[in-house]
Amino acid sequence: MERKLRRSKKAKPKNKIIKITLIVIVILLLTVTSYGAYAFVKFKNAYDSSKVDLKRDGNKSELREEDVSFKKDPISIFLLGVEDYSSEAENGRADTQMVITLDPDTSEISLITVPRDARVNIENAGEYTGVHKINAAYNYGSITGYGAIKLQLETVEKFLNIPIDNFIAVNFDGFRDIVNALGGVTVDVKEDFWEDNIYDKKRIDFHKGESHLNGEEALAFVRMRYRPINASYSREERQRQFLTATIDQAKSTNTIFKIGQIADILGENVETDLNPKEIYALQKQYLNAKNISTKTIEIKGEDQYIDKVSYFIPDMESLEKVSMELRRILKLKEERFKTNAAIER
Repeated sequence: MERKLRRSKKAKPKNKIIKITLIVIVILLLTVTSYGAYAFVKFKNAYDSSKVDLKRDGNKSELREEDVSFKKDPISIFLLGVEDYSSEAENGRADTQMVITLDPDTSEISLITVPRDARVNIENAGEYTGVHKINAAYNYGSITGYGAIKLQLETVEKFLNIPIDNFIAVNFDGFRDIVNALGGVTVDVKEDFWEDNIYDKKRIDFHKGESHLNGEEALAFVRMRYRPINASYSREERQRQFLTATIDQAKSTNTIFKIGQIADILGENVETDLNPKEIYALQKQYLNAKNISTKTIEIKGEDQYIDKVSYFIPDMESLEKVSMELRRILKLKEERFKTNAAIER
């Protein structure tokens, strides 16, 4: 049974940083498995409280004809950021959705962001079945008892026309706690700017040069988007800076001394259907690879108001190209493109 991701009532982080948190979570999941028996015990305890069974037939996607091997086959993982603070942890909704593919032959990782407002037809949602924003699937899956993560994952599968093999979900509390557990992160601030602290609403000033950020400062650093300096020192650039610095920090030898704290954070803020053996296989295959590369794949489209609701309407040619590229990476059979995207009024 899926459990609700817990969050502290005190903290209400904004949703713009969850994408980075998800990627860092993946790195940490892989990292903590590489530090021996102590790490395994702590990680196993965290895993036991994070495990979610999607109750899929054969424990695989309906769109898979055969099981996949993490060592030999390309796989796909759904990364889900859940926003539940506005509903006081009741039901919640999918805020950030990404799919990553990992290819053991090329050591290439591809990253696709699924637009949260994409207009799609959601199935298996009881009385709510029909056209909605794609991120509503999580809420409807929870309300109807079908399974929040299960319905969200299946809806994204149909949107992209690919099987999704596993998932990792995280709520908003993870970001600050992980940065603090790592002892903070050092970044090279390129321009002076300021941003509000979302916890106490006080101003945080950033000055050009190397700066060591704690969890709250890191949130402000990656969130800022409405100050004039964002035009020359964009949020995307700052997020890339932060992500690189955090990964380096997570992979450092000092991380072993923080395994217990990191494992506790993962246990409280993360859900996954990956088992320890699979996570260890990913760690062996990708974290230690010297020639690993990453690329991003974009779904193009435009925002439109339909019946006074703002949707993201994907460009169907772009969506089809993305689907075909993902199917090529996953070594799937060629087939006629199909999707649950609802582009007609």
